[in-house]
Order: sequence, then structure tokens, then C-alpha cells
Amino acid sequence: MFLVPDFKGFDFFPHGTRIDFMRYKSLCFGLSVLAMALALGLFLVKGLNYGVDFKGGSLIEVQSKSGPADLSSVRQKVGGLGLGDVQIQSFGAPSDVLIRVEQQPGGDKAQQDALNKVVAALGDGYVQRRVEVVGPAVSSELRTTGIIAVLASIFAIIMYVWFRFEWQFAVGTVVALAHDVLVTVGLFSLFNLEFDLGIVAALLTILGYSVNDTVVVSDRIRENLRKFKKMDLTELLNLSINETLSRTILTGATTIAVLIALYIFGGEVIRNFTFAMLFGVIIGTYSSIFIAAPVLGYLGIKRDWSGAAVKGAPAAGKA
Repeated sequence: MFLVPDFKGFDFFPHGTRIDFMRYKSLCFGLSVLAMALALGLFLVKGLNYGVDFKGGSLIEVQSKSGPADLSSVRQKVGGLGLGDVQIQSFGAPSDVLIRVEQQPGGDKAQQDALNKVVAALGDGYVQRRVEVVGPAVSSELRTTGIIAVLASIFAIIMYVWFRFEWQFAVGTVVALAHDVLVTVGLFSLFNLEFDLGIVAALLTILGYSVNDTVVVSDRIRENLRKFKKMDLTELLNLSINETLSRTILTGATTIAVLIALYIFGGEVIRNFTFAMLFGVIIGTYSSIFIAAPVLGYLGIKRDWSGAAVKGAPAAGKA
């Protein structure tokens, strides 16, 4: 008879772990509000480095045939063509160059002429690998639909949490989601990273990940509200977070491990997308613990939906 070894599970976080997260709720919440304000200020003052998807224009990826590309030579050749704002940067391998040309007045024909001028100026020393052209009408529509997609997702999530739990949970969720989106966008503005449709997709994915994490914690809070009817709310929030801590950290860690591999080996094309995802998973895990849950402590929540609101400040004893 074949015997299967009896492997016992390993607890990364032992049962009975009691980390006092709520001890730092005021500090973390204050820093989070400050980060949101700074991110919003960066977005309004500095703006974003919109990609061709949102700004319109042309993007040309070329590769040097003779080894590493000479960026100064490329700038000199393309800069004298009179095409307006032209951005030239290294892309991926040392031999790869990415050239962005702003939208040309005169429609599609003028844009195509600009592309031909760039290719001709570079000569036979470079091979053309990729070309993207987006007109002004399309770029404006993409920008509008991208904003609508993010806002509609947040609204749908709020409605879901509100109907499943209580309005206090919905408020905590929307603050956490707004924090995740604003801080991620602020980071892209700060470092002048390219913001295109791929980043919008990353933001939508971050929203889904963050709300999933928040719902798990919220579900345990609701369960404990019914179970421990006399426990101080702050202590109950700590208990609920600790009980879901293993799931929260391990899920986040496995996701981060995959994203790090993608960031390192996935290539330059998806690097900004992967960076947004990586940062979003980290900040989403943080917000479910230090933003969504503490909001319940500030607002108060009903015990077992009996109608009596219990505030987090006064202690009512333990169950």
C-alpha cells in the first residue's frame, strides 16, 4: 500500500497574532491624506506625460544596425526637420530608440509626411520596427472614455459595497480606492512616466484588486460585529485585520512576485504597466488595512444591524 506523507500546513502568521494596527491609524491616515493632496497637486500643476493614445501624434520605434544608438545624433537629425515637439529616448536595448512626434496640422497626410521625413533623416543606419499614429479626435475620445471607465468602476464598486454591507463600509472603500488611484497617478506625474491606455487598464485592475482585499477584511469585520457585541470597536477592527492578515499578505506577496518577474523580464513595452500594477498592489494592500478599516472607527458602525451605532472611541468591554 502506497503511503502518502502527511504534510502539515505551515503558518506564516501564527494563530492568535495580535498586531495593534489601529494604534497607528491616525498617523497613517494623516500621511495618506497628505499623499493624496500632493498627488492631486502634482496632477493639476505638472500634469501627466500623456502617450500617443491620449495626446495624438506619431510614435516610431527604430533600431540601430551598427550597435548602440547615438541619441545625440538622432536628436540632431530629427530636431532640424521643423516638426514641433519631438521626444527621443532610449527604449529597451541600447540599440533601440523611441521617437514621438506631436500631432501635425493638416490631418493624416501631414502626419504621414512627418513620418516619412523622420525615416529619411535617419537614413539606412536604422531599421523601422514599429509605428503608431493617433489622430486628435481619436486621442480626445480615448482620454474621455478612459476617465469615464475609471469613474464608472469606482461608482459600481461603491454601490456593490453599500448594498452588501452598510454605507460606512462604502465610504471606507471609496476613500481607499481614491487613495490608490490618486497616489498612483501622482507617482506617474512626479517621475514623468508615460501615461497611456495601458496605465488606464492597470488602474482598473488595481481598483479590482484593492476592493477584493477590502471586501475580505470588511466581511470579517461584519462577522465579528455579530459575534462580539460588547467588544470595543477599535479592538474589534484590530482583531478582524489580524484574522485576515495571512490571506492579505500572502496573496499580495505572490502577486508582487509575478509582477517583479514581469517588470524585469517583460521588456520595455509593458514596463510602465507593470510598474503601475506593482505599486498599485502594494498601496492597495496598505489602504485596505490603514484606510478602509480605520474609517469605520471614525464613522461608527451598527452592531448586528440592530440600529444602535457604536463609536470606536468609548470602550464597552470585551465579549
